[in-house]
Amino acid sequence: MAPARPADHSPLPIAYCPVIKRLGLVNYQPTYEAMRRFTAERDEGSSDEIWTLQHPPVFTVGLAGRAEHLPRSGDIPVEHIDRGGQITYHGPGQAIVYLLLDLSRRDLKVRQLVQLVEQAAIDLLADFNISAERVVGAPGVYVAGAKIAALGLRIRKGCCYHGISLNVDMDLAPFSAIDPCGFPGLRVTQARDLGIAAGTAEIGERLAEKVIKHLQ
Repeated sequence: MAPARPADHSPLPIAYCPVIKRLGLVNYQPTYEAMRRFTAERDEGSSDEIWTLQHPPVFTVGLAGRAEHLPRSGDIPVEHIDRGGQITYHGPGQAIVYLLLDLSRRDLKVRQLVQLVEQAAIDLLADFNISAERVVGAPGVYVAGAKIAALGLRIRKGCCYHGISLNVDMDLAPFSAIDPCGFPGLRVTQARDLGIAAGTAEIGERLAEKVIKHLQ
């Protein structure tokens, strides 16, 4: 049986409290397979999980990806995957937070979750006195028109996986080989260039905590 919905101000059942797993620097493909396997095998009593990690250099292309947006040069691998959205880049120095959540028992719609996760990133940046915002029709988080965080999700049987990536202290050059998220000429930025000294692992941890706060 699924855990009962918590009443206002009552303690959350254990399955509602996401377990944070800190994976470090891990290759993309086995992590992607692990997310899919976790989602396929979970049941109504399974605890939600949030994974914080980084990936070696990789381009990932979502279900809406188009050939004209793919890399024009270089030897960085390209992975075609099942999340929404188009193409983005992952690399060391980028904080990634994967969300393995049962949306049905939380009574969360996809749009609500997207807004929740975007707000978590906006709130995190506000802690460092950085003003960030959403852009209508272009999911993610932006600072002065430059994208700092990309978001993509997959929903299966009322549960989600994939998540959000926030640029912290990385080589941004590979973004110039693609049309990030399908937008030619889209500028990208990162926390270091905005004067934020916190490291990638710390930013990932704080972002995960912000997400959990909003989920509650």
